[in-house]
Amino acid sequence: MRQPLTFTGIHHLALATRDLGATIRFWRDLVGLPLFLGFGRKGYRQYFFSISESCALAFFEWPEVEALSEKDHGVPVKGPFGFDHVSIGMENDGDLARIKARLEAAGVWVSESVDHGFIHSVYTFDPNNIAVEFSSPAGSRDLRSSPVLAEKDPLPEVAEGPFPQTQLFPDPEEIPELILYPGEGRDVVPR
Repeated sequence: MRQPLTFTGIHHLALATRDLGATIRFWRDLVGLPLFLGFGRKGYRQYFFSISESCALAFFEWPEVEALSEKDHGVPVKGPFGFDHVSIGMENDGDLARIKARLEAAGVWVSESVDHGFIHSVYTFDPNNIAVEFSSPAGSRDLRSSPVLAEKDPLPEVAEGPFPQTQLFPDPEEIPELILYPGEGRDVVPR
């Protein structure tokens, strides 16, 4: 029988910036996410912003990277593409209203508030033109424990239901011990 895995959320989403100073000003000083780790050297730095106890945004500083072309959130594009936007969860509509007001007071464009039925959202862009959504829960229904799959013409995989189809892939015969190789940042955090 397959042993279930325990996930804690997205540990971090790693993005890139040319202007780490402006990125820190936006995410730490305007949005309010504290820095909890930074290392590297000029031309190759990496900084982490805490969203919650187990979730963070990280930025690599790459001097020759260019800001993204501005693209509206959720609008389909043609050609190579792999990322649309990041949504940061807010505890409630009061926090959502405060982040909207804070962005507007700083002269940063922010959308009107949108009711998606399951979340309320506002949209903006960070200094790197990364599309950002701030979302608060709408209503009390817990969709993770009681999913709603309402597509009118679902893929066969979706029609199988919301939960993992564990019989489709074999379990490993054994779980080997991890072999850890040294990586960036290993020398900056005492053990």
